[in-house]
Amino acid sequence: MPLPLRAPGDGRPSPRTADALVAGVVLLVVAVWTLVSARYASEPTLRTALGWALIVVGCGALYFRRRQPVAVAVVTLLACVVYYPLSAQDGPLMIAFALALYTTAAEGRFAAAVALAAVTLLAVGLGEIRQQPGHRQIDDTSLAMLAGWLISLVAVGRAQRTRIAYLHEVEQRALAAEREQEARARQSATEERLRIAREVHDVLGHSISLINVQSGAALHRLGKGPAPEAGLATATEALEAVKATSKDALRELRATLGMLRRADEATPTAPASSGLALLGDLVARARAAGLDVRTSTTGTPVPLPPPVDLAAYRIVQESLTNVTRHAGAGTVRLTLDWGDDAVRLRIADDGAGAPEGRPLGSGIRGMAERARAFGGDLTAGNAEGGGFVVDARLPLTPPGTAEPAPTPPGTAEPRPTPPGTAEPRPSSHEPPGSPPGSPPAAAPPATSEGDSR
Repeated sequence: MPLPLRAPGDGRPSPRTADALVAGVVLLVVAVWTLVSARYASEPTLRTALGWALIVVGCGALYFRRRQPVAVAVVTLLACVVYYPLSAQDGPLMIAFALALYTTAAEGRFAAAVALAAVTLLAVGLGEIRQQPGHRQIDDTSLAMLAGWLISLVAVGRAQRTRIAYLHEVEQRALAAEREQEARARQSATEERLRIAREVHDVLGHSISLINVQSGAALHRLGKGPAPEAGLATATEALEAVKATSKDALRELRATLGMLRRADEATPTAPASSGLALLGDLVARARAAGLDVRTSTTGTPVPLPPPVDLAAYRIVQESLTNVTRHAGAGTVRLTLDWGDDAVRLRIADDGAGAPEGRPLGSGIRGMAERARAFGGDLTAGNAEGGGFVVDARLPLTPPGTAEPAPTPPGTAEPRPTPPGTAEPRPSSHEPPGSPPGSPPAAAPPATSEGDSR
C-alpha cells in the first residue's frame, strides 16, 4: 500500500515535480561525467549515439520511479547491462539503477529489490569470472564493495519505508484521537445540556406549581367576600409565600445557569445551597401550598456526596410538585430510611392516584434517570390502599468512587446529621407549627391539564 511521503500543503514541490527534478539532476551528473570521460576515450559515432540514448532512457525512467518502482529498476538495470559493455566512456549510469533500487525498497517492494540486487551481483560476478586473466574490469575488492553498496541501498530503502509507515500511523492515531476528543466534547456538551434542562425543569416546575396553588388558594378565599381585615391578612400571607417561593426559584435558576456565562470556570456539581440540607425549606413551601407534609426518618443520617445529595433533593422536590399539581391530596408522608449502604426515599400521598393504563410522564422518568445515574433505582405507581407512592433507593457511595477507610477497632465512627434534616418521629405526628387540633388546609382540586407523573 503506498504511503504519503510528505504532508500535503507543507510548501514542498509535488511528488511529480520532485521526481522530474531528481531525474534531471541525475541526467546532468551522468552527462557531465560522460563528457569529461570522452576526452580520454574515443569510440565510433554510432556507439556514442547509442550510449547517449541509453543514458537518456535510464535517467528519464527515474521520473516514473514512484508510480512503477519495479519496472523502472528493471529498465535502468537493462540500460546498464547494455551500456557498460558497449560504451568505452563508462559514464556513471549506475547511479540511476542505484536510485531506482532504493526507491523499490522504499515503496514497499522489498522482495523485488532483494531479487534485483542479487541478480545484479550475480551477473557482474559471473561476467568477471568468465573474463580472461588480466582482462577483468572489477577486482575482488570492488566486487565486495559493490555487494555492500547493493545491500546498503536495499536496507536504507527498507528503513525509510518503516519510518514512513511509523509516521503515517502516528498521524492516523493523532487524527483518531482528535476525532475521539471532538466526539467526547460533543457528548459532554449534550449531557450538560440535558442536565441543565432537567435542573431547570425541576426548579421551575416545582416553584411555579407552588406559586399557582398559593395564588389560587388566596383568590378562592378572597372570592368568598371575607371581612377587610381577614382579606388583607389572606392576601398578605399569599404574597409572602409567593415572594419566598419565587426568590428560591430565582436563586436556584441563577446558580444552575451561571456556568453558561462563565466559560472559564469549572462547572458546579450542584446549585448552591441545594440538597437534603434544604429539605425543611422544601417541606415548608409545600405546607404553605396547603399540603400536610409529614416527615419521618429512620436510621442514622450520614453526609451524602454532592451529586447524590442533589439527586435526593430533586426526587423529593419533583414528587411534591406532582402531588401539588395532580394528586388532589391532603396529606403526604415523606420517609427517609438511612441504611448501611443506601438511603431510601418514600413519598406517599392520599390522593386519587394516576389514571390506569396511562404511561408515566417526563417527571417520573427524569427521577428514575437520576436514581439510575448513581446506581440506584426508583419505582412509582398507585398504592394498594389509594394514593400514589414514589420509592427511590440511592447508594451512599456512587459507582466508581473509593470506599471510605475502615474505622480502627474500638473507635466510634462519627456519623453527623446533615443540617436541616428532620429528626426521627412517628409519622402520625402533626407537622410542626400547626395549631393543636386544627385540620390541614385542603389543596385545590386536580386540574384536567397534562399529568407530569
